[in-house]
Amino acid sequence: MKLIEYDDASPEVREVYDDIRRTRNTDYINHLWKVIAVHPPTLKRTWEEVKAIMGAPGSLDSLTRELIYIAVSVTNNCEYCIGSHSAAARAKGMDEAMFGELMEIVALANKTNRLAIGYRVELDERYK
Repeated sequence: MKLIEYDDASPEVREVYDDIRRTRNTDYINHLWKVIAVHPPTLKRTWEEVKAIMGAPGSLDSLTRELIYIAVSVTNNCEYCIGSHSAAARAKGMDEAMFGELMEIVALANKTNRLAIGYRVELDERYK
C-alpha cells in the first residue's frame, strides 16, 4: 500500500496528522495512519475513535488499555498492532515480566476458548 506522507497529503489528511502529532506530543506519524490516509474519512474516523477510547480517562488506566490491545492483537495475529502497542505499553511501564504474564494469559484464554468451543460447552446458569 502507498504511504501518504505529510508533504503529499490533502489538507483534510494534514489536519488529522497535525492532531495526531499534538495529541501524542510527537512529530512521528506511523505507517498505519499513512496507509489508511488513502481514504481520509476512514483516517479521521479511526483517529477519533482511538483518541476517544485509548486516550480518554476512564476506569481502566492507560497501561491496562494497552495490555488489552496487545492481547487482542496477538489473538488476531496483527504484527503491526502487537509492535506498536507493545512500544506504547513499554513507555507506560510494561516490563518483560509483565509482557510474559500477559502472553501466558493470552495463550491460556485462547486454549480454553477453543476447548469450550470445540466441546460446545453450555454456559452455567449461574454465569448468566
